[in-house]
Amino acid sequence: MAAAAATVEVTWDVEYILWAPDCQQRVMIGINGRFPGPNITARAGDVISVTMNNKMHTEGVVIHWHGIRQFGTPWADGTASISQCAVNPGETFIYKFVADKPGTYFYHGHFGMQRAAGLYGSLIVLDSPEQPEPFRHQYDDGGELPMMLLSDWWHQNVYAQAAGLDGKDRHFEWIGEPQTILINGRGQFECTLGPTRKSFEKLLNENVETCVDDQKMCSDQEKCLRRSECGPYCPRSQCAPVVFNVEQGKTYRLRIASTTSLSLLNVKIQGHKMTVVEADGNHVEPFVVDDIDIYSGESYSVLLKADQKPASYWISVGVRGRHPKTVPALAILSYGNGNAAAPSLQLPAGEPPVTPAWNDTQRSKAFTYSIRARKDTNQPPPAAADRQIFLLNTQNLMDGRYRWSINNVSLTLPATPYLGAFHHGLQDSAFDASGEPPAAFPEDYDVMRPPANNATTASDRVFRLRHGAVVDVVLQNANMLREEVSETHPWHLHGHDFWVLGYGDGRYDPAAHAAGLNAADPPLRNTAVVFPHGWTALRFVANNTGAWAFHCHIEPHLHMGMGVVFIEGEDRMHELDVPKDAMACGLVARTAATPLTPATPLPPSPAPAP
Repeated sequence: MAAAAATVEVTWDVEYILWAPDCQQRVMIGINGRFPGPNITARAGDVISVTMNNKMHTEGVVIHWHGIRQFGTPWADGTASISQCAVNPGETFIYKFVADKPGTYFYHGHFGMQRAAGLYGSLIVLDSPEQPEPFRHQYDDGGELPMMLLSDWWHQNVYAQAAGLDGKDRHFEWIGEPQTILINGRGQFECTLGPTRKSFEKLLNENVETCVDDQKMCSDQEKCLRRSECGPYCPRSQCAPVVFNVEQGKTYRLRIASTTSLSLLNVKIQGHKMTVVEADGNHVEPFVVDDIDIYSGESYSVLLKADQKPASYWISVGVRGRHPKTVPALAILSYGNGNAAAPSLQLPAGEPPVTPAWNDTQRSKAFTYSIRARKDTNQPPPAAADRQIFLLNTQNLMDGRYRWSINNVSLTLPATPYLGAFHHGLQDSAFDASGEPPAAFPEDYDVMRPPANNATTASDRVFRLRHGAVVDVVLQNANMLREEVSETHPWHLHGHDFWVLGYGDGRYDPAAHAAGLNAADPPLRNTAVVFPHGWTALRFVANNTGAWAFHCHIEPHLHMGMGVVFIEGEDRMHELDVPKDAMACGLVARTAATPLTPATPLPPSPAPAP
């Protein structure tokens, strides 16, 4: 008999806080007075209930549960103007949903650029007797290490960043490279824990020095610690290094997730290899690596065997894919008593390992192409698609402003959330429902050259998918406005996992490339990368009634319009028991004759089998 589902209940105050994640105090967004937000741990099948109080005085907020598919609870997806209204200052919203399958997930703000302001945290769903993980026995002796949550951090606040991105003509300002890479919300600015050297930090910043290992004294010790003025070596400093404790000979599971705003990162552990076993909450055929690339929105589990002599070892996290101007982050793998309480800090001997060259794209492709579905739990995709959508992403100028566009359309969002508009039958008034966005781009388009025109338009149109339809999406990367420049983009689909059927260079040609796609063991993911001047082919089943965002997970790119919205099962929308406070904005709030559903939703229903 299956065990009864438990309910994990938490209450959060989302508020502005003063914090020093890299030894420099800044205003950021925290939860219950801390950064990063609290970890949530549940078991597959449990109900998670988060009572969120918006204690910020000047802005709304929503929280997206990244990787949770939200079957039966699409309003809990946490996307402003898509699945719900923003929760206004002083208001409360209850997110209640099923943790539908085991895996490594996280949550983050999805209103404006609040993720980059610090609104994020980890979400771990453990396996259950009904949903076991096939590699569980391989780390029974060691267990799980704390999750490694990676992020990038700017000293310029997100409101200034957004103003620069929205600037017209010469007033446009790109956000630039981050000041610091954070591991579990901790980093060190303008210094490094390890010894400096020409081939490492000195190439990025000739002024960087090794952090001084002495505790500065001040008259107010608590204030000094809070501001991290004593540096990273104070035991209670907010920027103290992260230490992972292990015992020799044991095998551990290390979960790694990236909530970066911009950066592709690489994780390398001095003297140790890693075995990749999970990606985005799905089993993959195990393979051994020296280091791991991780794009914004991705998550992995690796098995780490403590098979070296007892000592301390460096963990390096460096920037890839962009010319780095940010010092790599460092953490410590410490052979000790294996307890959660860290022993006295002992820095590893020698120099930290160097992560691969930032522009070694072939290495990144080799890692990504190595990911396959696990043989004994493989769920092959449907044999054929009912619909194909080709999405060309380009950088364009629109009325003097830089925008990212999909098939020459830059996404804007309406005042009325799409879910509420369809639920109440207001779609013809709430947004442009006269048609869909373009589902393809011209056959003669040259992806290797800058866009030939500036005909980009802004639109809030959506793709409307029949419930149960099998949909193929081809992401096509192209040149930016500068000659021979194309960026890597990680794309995240809400409400689903998809099969990654294949990757390629240049322009996708259905006649030439379709036959070579992987229909046997493609990995299931919720985030997939499209490489410079390349393409990525995906397949998913539109079996989740709701309104779902599909977008680049780089925060400024989404802000600049790089995304689309899928509406699934619109004929079933009226059956949803949508809570009133999720929809009471825009036309729904202004239309007195519109009947509203009860404010308290029914308990979330278990997720159907994929």
